Amino acid sequence: MADTSLFTRLQRLFSSDVIIRNVGGKQLKVMDTGRIQKYGNLATNSLYDRFTRLHKPVGSSLQYNPTLNYQSMRLQLYSDYEAMDHDPIIAAALDIISDETTARNEYGDVLNINSSDENVRKVLQNLFYDVLNVEFNLPTWIRNMCKYGDFYLKMEVSEKFGVYNVIPLSVYEVVREEGTDPENPSYTRFSMDPNGLASGATNTIRRDMFQLENYEVAHFRLLTDSNYLPYGRAFLEPARKVFKQLMLMEDAMLIHRIMRAPEKRTFYVNVGAIPPEQVEQFMAETVNKMKKTPYIDQNTGDYNLKYNMQNITEDFYIPVRGNDNSTRIETTKGLDYDGTQDIEYLKHKMMAALKIPKPFLGYEEGVEGKSTLASMDIRFARTVERIQRIVESELTKIALVHLYSQGFEDKDLVDFKLELTVPSIIYEQEKIELYTAKTAVAGDMLERKLFSKDWVYENVFGLSPDQYNEQKDTMLKDAMDTFRINQLENEGNDPAESGMSYGTPHDLASLYGNKRDKAVGPAQIPTGYDEKEPGRPVEKPQNYGSDQSNFSRDPLGKGGLTPDRVEKPSDGNRISTFEVKNLKKSLQKALNKKQILKEENESGLLSEKNIKS
Repeated sequence: MADTSLFTRLQRLFSSDVIIRNVGGKQLKVMDTGRIQKYGNLATNSLYDRFTRLHKPVGSSLQYNPTLNYQSMRLQLYSDYEAMDHDPIIAAALDIISDETTARNEYGDVLNINSSDENVRKVLQNLFYDVLNVEFNLPTWIRNMCKYGDFYLKMEVSEKFGVYNVIPLSVYEVVREEGTDPENPSYTRFSMDPNGLASGATNTIRRDMFQLENYEVAHFRLLTDSNYLPYGRAFLEPARKVFKQLMLMEDAMLIHRIMRAPEKRTFYVNVGAIPPEQVEQFMAETVNKMKKTPYIDQNTGDYNLKYNMQNITEDFYIPVRGNDNSTRIETTKGLDYDGTQDIEYLKHKMMAALKIPKPFLGYEEGVEGKSTLASMDIRFARTVERIQRIVESELTKIALVHLYSQGFEDKDLVDFKLELTVPSIIYEQEKIELYTAKTAVAGDMLERKLFSKDWVYENVFGLSPDQYNEQKDTMLKDAMDTFRINQLENEGNDPAESGMSYGTPHDLASLYGNKRDKAVGPAQIPTGYDEKEPGRPVEKPQNYGSDQSNFSRDPLGKGGLTPDRVEKPSDGNRISTFEVKNLKKSLQKALNKKQILKEENESGLLSEKNIKS
């Protein structure tokens, strides 16, 4: 039965070249944690092991021994790197690199985590900021990686909790082993030798070696030269030879300053008529009288030869003969030394190898006005960015182990992106200027109707048809979001929930049209627009030709266009309306006379004969 435990599955996951997951449709996302795509590995790279190829005899059948050759070469390099770290310029360079690589962004974050899944983002946020504490630890990790070219982190992994702790490992104790499994060329493991440099020494306490799997170690390595595979090349390596030359020149300068710089005096002593065989004795007596007694060790009676003061302080005594040569004293000038120019030349070469702007390494004045160090030199900004890409790759490996241990699979396992802060704003400024120029050109072309939008997308912005068609669809979604926001702000209506729109020009035009068209009726008026508001009554548009009409009583001016009516002969016999009414009343009284009811009228309504018993 196959082993399905967490650590076995992690071993299989990180025993492949790259991690590939389908993120939807035909799209794949590749996580190259070992950066195999960039430099390959020992089995596929023909430039590896410079040490072996330089020191192995021609035609030798000796097999490649990575432990012996690499360890021998690495110890030699690491000893040089340790000496270089004591130099103030190189130590400052390493500190500057680590600080610029871990600069904070505008939100105060060292590491930016992007993911479409909020759960994945929160899990990684907790891992890097709460568990690993990258704000405090990451600068130290990067400094060690730049110093040695390699840096190892041992990850403590548990099921369902993921990575809960990391332990830095010494570069002297770890050996990276590749190609040990013929059936799986991509299998990688790490051998941990706690003895380190004492592994070959005698009378030392030996500790057992043990193996670490690939998922247990995060190997930060500067892959800038394939000759150093499977390890990285230190950031200090280009300056290693120049550093040694510079140290020799500085020592030579100090020795010359101490031994040759002091001035000396030359005494010309006139020996006069002293016989030649007595001149030497005379000069010795003269020197002994004028000079101090040499220092003699009281215990042994010997001169102190550790530091011979005669080389610096002892003067020259030269006997001269002749009546015209009197005794005189001359001063011998100290030898001039111009070796500082050579030192400056070597120092400039070393600074060029470090790729850091000279004013900050020399602490010159007049550089405080710059916003960031990387903004002074674009080459330094690119160097920092390359180091950031390497660090991001290994942090991605740690994130993959953590997510896989917590149960994330398939596309959720690779649904994230880690980014360190860009060291220079020059990149952002160049990007903005480029987009501004392209936008201006594209707008001018479309305004003059010289080219179509598709042509501008392809030739100005360099987008493929699939890309700019996707952008068109995204623009439609943006327009819908803008309309929804305007409805919420102006009308208090969410079209996504109500399915209706209020207050648009189309809605208003439909509203007035419905009021004019009686066949439609008031049922088509949206809710809220048929309510009567207090104030002056709204004049109805259908009262045409009256004072209540929106277009006045006579909108077409017909009253002024009607011709005057011709008077008739009968028009003069007219009487007023009031007189007509009075005449009608008089005639009515004459025609309709009232009848008075009397009791004597037996046939009338008041007759007692009509009373029933």
